[in-house]
Amino acid sequence: MTRLTSGLARPAHPCPTLTYREVEATRTPEALPGGYHHLRHSVVVGSGRAAFETAGAAVTTWRMHRASGATVRSEARRAEPGVSLEVSLGVGRMRLGAPCSVIWTAYEENRVGFAYGTLTGHPECGEESFVVSLEPGGAVRFTVTAFSRPATWYTRLAGPLIPRLQLAYARRLGRTLRRLVRT
Repeated sequence: MTRLTSGLARPAHPCPTLTYREVEATRTPEALPGGYHHLRHSVVVGSGRAAFETAGAAVTTWRMHRASGATVRSEARRAEPGVSLEVSLGVGRMRLGAPCSVIWTAYEENRVGFAYGTLTGHPECGEESFVVSLEPGGAVRFTVTAFSRPATWYTRLAGPLIPRLQLAYARRLGRTLRRLVRT
């Protein structure tokens, strides 16, 4: 459970820690760790350098998440290693908050993105990356890579529904990013 104070995410636990050992495993999406559900979703969201820069900025400043309907509370305006954030969906008592910490970032010529890992109090255990790449032919590709497993009674109870919801959310992020690139 998390509480919000002064607009920043503050875990209810005094010292939030990462809840998994395989830190930075999303850097190598082809070799995700065993014992977790794996998610790989990739979609073209535009074409050309301008679309790449727009998409990269939307991903690393939380704009994509917010535009897709999530609430993001963060101590920083941009993804950087060590930045804490809370991503939540829903409203009021039906709001589910997920405390995370940015694990790694990529601010490269043709690749921009970040990964966050789950902190104590997150309903899942694992890591998720959001990367935008400019391919040699000019296509701008958005890729979500994740590994996760339930960390709470309610995510364990939901069983196979959780991976389906995660895929649906990844697809929603891709559609949102495509729309942001077009406007």
